Amino acid sequence: MNLELRKVAIKDIQFSEECKVENGCLYVDPKKLEELVLEDSRVKSVSFDIARPGESVRIVPVKDVIEPRAKLEGGETFPGLFREDMQEVGEGITVALSGMAVTSTGPIVGFQEGVIDMMGPGAQYTKYSELCHLVMIIEKQDYVDQHDHEEVVRLAGIKVAKEVATYGFEAEYEAEHYEWKSIGEKYDEYPELPRVVYIYNVMAQGLLHDTYFYGRDAKVMVPTMVTPLEVMDGAIISGNCVSPGSKTTTYMHQNNAVIEELFKLHGKEINFMGIVVNPLMTTLKEKFRDRMLTVREAKMLGAQGAIISQEGFGNPTTDLMIVCQELEQNGVKVVIITNEDAGVDGMSESLPDSVQEANAIVSTGNSNATVMLPAMEKTIGNLKEVERVCGGNITSIQDDGRLLLEIHGIMGSHNLQGNTKLGAITL
Repeated sequence: MNLELRKVAIKDIQFSEECKVENGCLYVDPKKLEELVLEDSRVKSVSFDIARPGESVRIVPVKDVIEPRAKLEGGETFPGLFREDMQEVGEGITVALSGMAVTSTGPIVGFQEGVIDMMGPGAQYTKYSELCHLVMIIEKQDYVDQHDHEEVVRLAGIKVAKEVATYGFEAEYEAEHYEWKSIGEKYDEYPELPRVVYIYNVMAQGLLHDTYFYGRDAKVMVPTMVTPLEVMDGAIISGNCVSPGSKTTTYMHQNNAVIEELFKLHGKEINFMGIVVNPLMTTLKEKFRDRMLTVREAKMLGAQGAIISQEGFGNPTTDLMIVCQELEQNGVKVVIITNEDAGVDGMSESLPDSVQEANAIVSTGNSNATVMLPAMEKTIGNLKEVERVCGGNITSIQDDGRLLLEIHGIMGSHNLQGNTKLGAITL
């Protein structure tokens, strides 16, 4: 399996009657994109705006963030969403517009959506503030229920991201080449290096807490071996509304920080053997079943070490811990990535579950710490929705326009793949 990822650097976005990338600027026709989104009869209205790094702009409530990617050769990105047939992705040539994102907002879908500030202290907590955003403001028809509302927004964002990525087909790019061999070949490739597997936990709990794999709701799948090249091509997309700070947006799936780091170390310090995607379910029976299947897959990959990332908080910590425990008891050394929910003062119990075997933990910070965000000159979306998002409340909006918010109300503030600016140290 060979994938060429052509990264087209985007430094600005402008509205235009032409659709193209020129000198690092993406030119888009908002009317064309509106027509594309309105093909779904469940959409009442849609419009577009632009937010750039350093501008006094706040986007809220954010549903998803997506890096535009499209196949120049070898199938289609985001498989399983718009066509009946599909093929395995991770092959051929994929064009990615790096430095930007398609970001969706509008009337709130679920209470666990969040805020992106493009400047000020809020911007310091999220990598999204470093991107140029093509913001889609979308409103559903009155008859559309909450679950269909989520689907409408999710599919519209992906559709727009695929479309604008094609505008970069003729633009200058930097190419990154990835090769993925069979398990047997990989096993023999670096016999002197420790074999490491990535356990990729994804939300699959219903109630707007879902992830999609090849277009299929992860609740109906079991732990599955996946190649990192499939992840880069959009085989996994976000459909959930978990805490915005820890939520893995589609952008974070496409640019998974753990995968990127494992590739950097492959052949030097480790032998990166593969990925096991583990759906985070709701009942203990499902959690124990998926633990058994996840560990079995990791052992089949010959794992000697494993990294496990979490998504969400609360009961997903149990999945994290019991998989860690079982792997350690099978002789596999484990490092886990999680955030802490230690209360506003940092004095509460950080994790709702733990095991003795979890002795190597990377923390992405305390999500409950609060921050006072300055007023912005412009809000894209609806600031009032902050009162209902995770990390906000009815006293969040101050009389002078400032915003008092817990850090986990900021999109991506403590991303559980480590793609964050927060962390923790031992004193």
